[in-house]
Amino acid sequence: MSSVLPNFYAEWRVRCGVTPLFREDLETPPERLLQAAWQHQRLRRNQLHTLDGKTIRILHPGFRSFEGGPDFQGAVLQFGDEAPQTGDVEIDLRSGGWKAHGHDRNPAFKKVILHVIWDGDRPSSGSHATMAMKGTLDAPLGELNLWLGGDSAQGFPEALRGKCCAPLSNLSVTQFESLVKQAALVRLQSKAAQLQARARDAGWDQALWEGLFRALGYKHNIWPMQRIAELRPRWFQENAAPLAVEARLFGISGQLPVELSRDKSLRNDYVRQIWDHWWRERDAFLDCLLPRELWHMHGLRPANHPQRRLALAGGWLTGAELTKKIERWFTSEVQDAALPETLLETFQVQRHDFWSWHYTFRSARLPKPQTLLGAARVTDIAINVVLPWLWVRAEKNAVVRNKIEHRYFVWPPAEDNSLLRMARNRLMGGARRGVLRTAALQQGLVQIVRDFCERSNALCDNCQFPRLVSEFI
Repeated sequence: MSSVLPNFYAEWRVRCGVTPLFREDLETPPERLLQAAWQHQRLRRNQLHTLDGKTIRILHPGFRSFEGGPDFQGAVLQFGDEAPQTGDVEIDLRSGGWKAHGHDRNPAFKKVILHVIWDGDRPSSGSHATMAMKGTLDAPLGELNLWLGGDSAQGFPEALRGKCCAPLSNLSVTQFESLVKQAALVRLQSKAAQLQARARDAGWDQALWEGLFRALGYKHNIWPMQRIAELRPRWFQENAAPLAVEARLFGISGQLPVELSRDKSLRNDYVRQIWDHWWRERDAFLDCLLPRELWHMHGLRPANHPQRRLALAGGWLTGAELTKKIERWFTSEVQDAALPETLLETFQVQRHDFWSWHYTFRSARLPKPQTLLGAARVTDIAINVVLPWLWVRAEKNAVVRNKIEHRYFVWPPAEDNSLLRMARNRLMGGARRGVLRTAALQQGLVQIVRDFCERSNALCDNCQFPRLVSEFI
């Protein structure tokens, strides 16, 4: 009889979902395991072939995507004797997953160059290659399952770090922040120049409104929001009733429900009021209407839904003059720690009878009212729109520009995102998010990614940044 006691902790890990439980004789392992095996290259790399027999050399597996689209982006692969190519990799259990999951209809999957499945002898339909992972793993499934719950599987593979990671790690904290702050200042100036260029054609107020609408579009719906803002001189009238402005916003955007729901709730009453305004003037704006397909809805948080963002924009347009409120906020003396709170107050709108209680036209009534603008979004607005707009207008006033730059550099960090996580992994060896202690440091790191990482590939081919960092030391 064995003297080893049952390992209750191992059982608890399975019970709590820390690590999945499966048997060696199961036909398919969890997709999560396949994704981890690909990321960490737990494969017999010299035995990889497509289903049609071409050898595969994985020069770089790509970077894991957590926000929709293919599982890995920017992979560098070589098929047979062909030249290496850069593209995306999608991992499914079966080849039929390509159509079943709608990848064949999703434009985000157009750059896929390899479809990885667990088992099968028939490729997925499409022009990309297909590889079966079964039989190529470097360890039994049970052993890989145990590895999956460990630290090494959760962290970023050291072999995937960028060539600049080593020289950056040689910088002191002061040197690192000095370098990234310089990149952040370039980013501020670049955003300011973009606003200035638009102001030459449309005026400073219109340039500001377009920037604000872009910020409301978050990352998925920037372009439709910007288009609505570009059309603002056509559809917005000063002193118009709030309901009339909302009707045009929702009508032109294509976000207004076509039919009323069956219940007799406030939702129906509000939609009917919007339609009462919109149907009378819809024909006058036919050339402005945006197709609903232009909007990206997949994976959006309810608070980021375009309908709610448009409602907030309507509140800005019909409230007190926003430009003057922004200027008063800037000229007032505000402690550094209170900057986000005071700007949030500047952009906050009055409670709305409908939108303070609903996320969308169809959503249920919330148990308590919610503000239309949160602290996270106001930081994005400050860093990307308000401060660059103020900075570029103060072209001949060094004192004012210094004040704007001070607020820019002390502003607390924004929410973390996939780009920042990838940058910290590649450039900073997996550093925690707290190392970027201000929004400007986040912006500087993003600027480095835009200037160097996105102009090279995952292998850092011909990237000059590592050499430049060494010279900076």
